[in-house]
Amino acid sequence: MIDIAAQKSTSNAAPGAILSRLGDRSIVLIGMMGVGKSSIGRRLGARLGIPFIDADAEIEKAAGMSIADIFARHGEAAFRSALIQKKGVSIWLSAEFELLLRRISKRKAERPMLQTADPAATLRELLAKREPIYAQADLTVQSRDVPHDAVVVEILERLAGFLDAPQRSQS
Repeated sequence: MIDIAAQKSTSNAAPGAILSRLGDRSIVLIGMMGVGKSSIGRRLGARLGIPFIDADAEIEKAAGMSIADIFARHGEAAFRSALIQKKGVSIWLSAEFELLLRRISKRKAERPMLQTADPAATLRELLAKREPIYAQADLTVQSRDVPHDAVVVEILERLAGFLDAPQRSQS
């Protein structure tokens, strides 16, 4: 499947071309829990031949505390105040509510923010609060019920187009 998709991709979406236009910037996947950031990110990194780094794990290691503790002690705004706009290309992995709920329900115990009486209502509240922030990303790609490799191919194509377009300001 990937070989066919890669053959249909434009040469601008070739990993080498993307990496050369990306320069020293990172590709940053953002989005709600359950959207597939880790799974898609690992596959994207493998396709581009670059390492995948789980930002939450790195932040926890640097801060010496869990994400939940960072939220409690410093607030969500402090957690989200990264230099993504200057140092990276942000890609919002968006997904429909029902898909997110289905995915996170499988691993509810790993989702401390959803340990509430009504996880679905909590998820809706989080979506309403975060979507305007996520919408500021450079690109938006829909995560859906397809193999994650298909989403990776779409990201590569969209990323190539974005990197070819005249940029607002990359300094």
